Amino acid sequence: MSTAKKRKLTDSGCSDDPDPVIGHSDSPGFGLGQTLSRLQKPDDSAEVDSVVASTALPNTGDDKSLVDPDHGIDDKRPAKKKRLNGEKIKYPLLTYVDGRLQSSIRIADLQNLLLYCFADGIAPQWISVKNTTRIRKAVFLMVPGLEIGMLDGTVPLDGTQTKEAAEDIPAESEVDTRAADFARWKDGLPPEDRSHRFNPRPLTRNNIPEPLQPLADIFPLAWPIRAPGDSKYNKVHSPLQAVLMAPLPKNKDKGASKGPRPPRVDKNYTSKRTPITTFISPVEELRENEYPIHPALLHSRDDKLYLEENRKPTGQSTGHGWVDTNVESMEAGDVPESEIQQGSMTAGRDVLALDCEMCITEGGTSELTRISLVRWDGEVVLDELVKPERPVIDYLTRFSGITKEMLDPITTTLAEIQQNLLTLLTPRTILVGHSLNSDLNALKLTHPFIVDTTFLYPHPRGPPLKASLKWLTQKYLGKEIQKGTTGHDSIEDARAVLELVKQKCEKGEQWGTSEASNESIFKRLGRHNPPGKTNSSGTGRTGALVDWGSPERGLGAQATVAIGCSDDDEVVKGIAAAVNGDESHPSIPGDGVDFTWARMRELEIYRGWCNRIPDPKNANESTTIDGAADSQSDDKTLSKLVTQTILRIKDIYDALPPCTLFVVYSGTGDPREVSKLQAMHKCFRDEYQSKKPWDELTVKWTDTEEQALKRACERAREGCGFMCVK
Repeated sequence: MSTAKKRKLTDSGCSDDPDPVIGHSDSPGFGLGQTLSRLQKPDDSAEVDSVVASTALPNTGDDKSLVDPDHGIDDKRPAKKKRLNGEKIKYPLLTYVDGRLQSSIRIADLQNLLLYCFADGIAPQWISVKNTTRIRKAVFLMVPGLEIGMLDGTVPLDGTQTKEAAEDIPAESEVDTRAADFARWKDGLPPEDRSHRFNPRPLTRNNIPEPLQPLADIFPLAWPIRAPGDSKYNKVHSPLQAVLMAPLPKNKDKGASKGPRPPRVDKNYTSKRTPITTFISPVEELRENEYPIHPALLHSRDDKLYLEENRKPTGQSTGHGWVDTNVESMEAGDVPESEIQQGSMTAGRDVLALDCEMCITEGGTSELTRISLVRWDGEVVLDELVKPERPVIDYLTRFSGITKEMLDPITTTLAEIQQNLLTLLTPRTILVGHSLNSDLNALKLTHPFIVDTTFLYPHPRGPPLKASLKWLTQKYLGKEIQKGTTGHDSIEDARAVLELVKQKCEKGEQWGTSEASNESIFKRLGRHNPPGKTNSSGTGRTGALVDWGSPERGLGAQATVAIGCSDDDEVVKGIAAAVNGDESHPSIPGDGVDFTWARMRELEIYRGWCNRIPDPKNANESTTIDGAADSQSDDKTLSKLVTQTILRIKDIYDALPPCTLFVVYSGTGDPREVSKLQAMHKCFRDEYQSKKPWDELTVKWTDTEEQALKRACERAREGCGFMCVK
């Protein structure tokens, strides 16, 4: 194949072959270049069947002129049009070319495929798509509980497997690939070729277990698909969001300056003024971020006594110089409605922004050198330099701007600052700051009403990462702070915090979060009309979400129609209704919607992959898995559940009209070990932070457990998928 043709294949995502041979999983030449398009004869038409007989020629590998061994099929014959319902069309094709993948495709890549076919997405590089304008419908079905290991027997289907038997699932060989590559490098060998782990596997009836064999009649390949997550911090992210939430279109500003860009927000984003009391951190969030806990945050007397005892070994008791603000209970901060001005962002509370500067003293201890308090209106309430108790070994001038000459004449002590603060901080005072826990530790002070901008504006990659105040100020306020060469100005930082909090209160709870920079996939598709067609609603592509519970209150809120179900059989019926239209559902267009996303859940419930399921009668309530399992027959095995699930997938496929893109994916792999280890880590962290002796810890977290969690997260991100065009 010429260089120009190779470039065309890569840049456009479409094969330069005018009419590639339609591969079939039973064809001897299937491994060279597989075409994922499947045609099924409609009950009322014989034309499609005759077309398949004349044009869907199996690639036998005998005609070398049709096959490029490096790049798959390269048929030079003129394109043949197929006839569908009396209309001659070029049928849509998905074609995978062997050897192109260097990593697993992601769930986000499935979304990109949808956007390329139906909206303004760019051509995918992992698969070639031809005649995309001929794809009339798209159905994405998520089936948690399916695993690619079921295809080769590493996840056995025989025998009973319930949620309690997670440890019985055989794990794949645990090998540190980086260590293996390093060992090969030392021996002068090239890295091991692991491309087979990323490439899709051919599906035939004779190479997969019997319960899964109907899949081979629908899909030619099984794809390893990686769920979203963070390998560095051992996190698995939502597979639903990866498809149902799309990034906002990028700004086309060519002259963008360096540094963080202004937030990209949907032009239809509606600001909702929110009182600051909404953002006060609960005790769980404070504990998670190592805040000193005020007794008022605890309700029972026993909890308060336990806190008092545990503060002694941690060095946070009154005997160690710590003070608690004069707040008896959380209710003491409540303000009567009659005293709150309508629409007030402060809700009648006193808001003070706190920022401190520290130095390092003998023993490596961090001690206070400056404190600044700024009121909601920007007025400076307190700005004092403080004399450290111990000799200073590092003034941290490069960060704080504090020098030895500035501190030498100062006599103000930490104890005096504490007494001043006890007067200023009343039960109605809310303290705001950036990573305020370090400031409170330096002050040896606890207060129950905390608003932290690191919580209001979370890091894009999630905790434990935190965005810097300088970055947040530049991104959301369009201002530069901390520009001087002599360190920070604590008053400037406190005022920046106040502006960020005010903006959050003005814009609403979603502002500054990932939800604000994303939009519903249904909304994204709704801006694009099908070729040569404008929907009667005038909203472009239409969409449906079919799921358990009441999806119209969640991710399906912006879909054309949301269909709630109570079991997988209802999901199958809901998909058929959404795709083909249903007079009993007046919200569904007469010819059905363009895109349907659905989820079947009975398999994941049986396997114990989720803790709670939605109650279809009340979307705000949920049912435990034990309750759901009671509705299933006790003699059901994993094999029977898989068989039933696969037959439902076949029923969905049979109900789809021709030229429908059909994608089935599992979402994630087995998440149970991750949940178990994360619960252990939380227990260890809570006990360790209470300064319990190592021998008294009920859970010990070492590098062994850390590596086990890392491996479990990697396994949990290993999903599978299948795709075709009917």
